[in-house]
Amino acid sequence: MSYTHLTEKERYVISHLKMADYPLREIARRLGRHHTSISREIKRN
Repeated sequence: MSYTHLTEKERYVISHLKMADYPLREIARRLGRHHTSISREIKRN
């Protein structure tokens, strides 16, 4: 399994879409990432 860190740009997009009340799965779909990756990032920060 290969893992790539989220970029600064992806983190920026996650924070703004979350503030706009987008669901995790929609944020993940837009970024091409798994929804659990987005969930972990939100819990971390």
